[in-house]
Amino acid sequence: MKGRIATLMVHTSPLEQAGTGDAGGMNIYVVENSIKMAAAGVEVDIFTRANKSGLPDSVKIADGVTVRHLQAGSFGQLTKEEIPSQIGALTSAFMNFHDGKLENYYDVIHSHYWISGQLGWMVSERTGIPLVHTMHTMAKVKNLALAEGEKPEPLTRALGEEQVVQAASALIANTDAEAASLVSLYDACPDNVHVVTPGVDLQRFRPADGKYAARERLNIAADALMISFVGRIQPHKGPEVLVRAAAEMLSHTPHLRAKLAIIIMGGASGSGINEPARLKALAEFLGVSDVVHFIDPVAREILPDWYRASDLVCVPSYSESFGLVALEAQACGTPVVASAVGGLRTAVADGISGSLVDGHDPKAWSAVISRLLLEPQRRIHLSLGAVDHASHFGWEATARKTLDVYDEVISKPKRSTLWVAQ
Repeated sequence: MKGRIATLMVHTSPLEQAGTGDAGGMNIYVVENSIKMAAAGVEVDIFTRANKSGLPDSVKIADGVTVRHLQAGSFGQLTKEEIPSQIGALTSAFMNFHDGKLENYYDVIHSHYWISGQLGWMVSERTGIPLVHTMHTMAKVKNLALAEGEKPEPLTRALGEEQVVQAASALIANTDAEAASLVSLYDACPDNVHVVTPGVDLQRFRPADGKYAARERLNIAADALMISFVGRIQPHKGPEVLVRAAAEMLSHTPHLRAKLAIIIMGGASGSGINEPARLKALAEFLGVSDVVHFIDPVAREILPDWYRASDLVCVPSYSESFGLVALEAQACGTPVVASAVGGLRTAVADGISGSLVDGHDPKAWSAVISRLLLEPQRRIHLSLGAVDHASHFGWEATARKTLDVYDEVISKPKRSTLWVAQ
């Protein structure tokens, strides 16, 4: 396919630091996939909401990939839950841009997350450009696996997702499990659902010169037993599970305390602005504040060293459409301990590149983690398996399969590509 895609991604910007606010794996997915599609000859415009004054109309982030800011609503920091109120303004802003272009300027509209899907639906109806949608997360799936005390996703979101599913010409799921959820929970037509597995930047995320060189660069003790969590600090991502598991480990194996380092790298997300402070207070209450260290998110250029420096990376999410952190860590040669949920069952090869844990009982997590910490030879075996497992996931394959979906959609009615990322 040679053409132009409009990607809508309105509740978070691809220019934002992943790991804070609403910026996470989806941001990385959109940018990396766009770059690879552009390398294949397709131009990609990523539309996002301007959330502050003074932003340029467009920012080129790679050859063939441009971020375009839609001026809609207040420049203040609207929460993700408030963005749907701006769909009318966002539609108007997009149409004002599109009306100045030639007919069939875009071949496909690809929306990411349900809010962008609502925008894509409106634009698709007005322009006749076919809509492709990727959910990334789904309200009905999240509500089936809530963390303790976590508020369920509202009915309005589930209804909005149902509408997008019916409006889209094609749906892209990250895994077979997500595809099944679209069909069973959202009544999606199976013929419209395509599985395209996300990838990892195998040039950036690789073992390189190993754990000890990375620790020297980061000023981390060579003999530390280092376990890392990387992601937004919110209950659904499960960092509390790791804090509580640390307390369990030290109660049963107190000699680990001298070398144990639990790294929680991330920032507050959405409305959970107080979540980092709550976790710090919990670590203090459990008597593990001396081994639990909270680190702000780091640039993508530095992140691989944190993965390499870790003995294990933990992904204790309650649900996960895929789990890019797990894949990135494994590509760097670090075994992953992850929840046996959703896409993590694909991202982690249980017993080969890491371990999958059923449920979120801190005692179970403690048992798995402590056993791996006390078996260095087992970790070496898993490290080799992790690199091999991750090597099968490249963004080139993701881009190629995405373009195949576009070709199929375009072949039905008319040619036009719009990528929508929420």
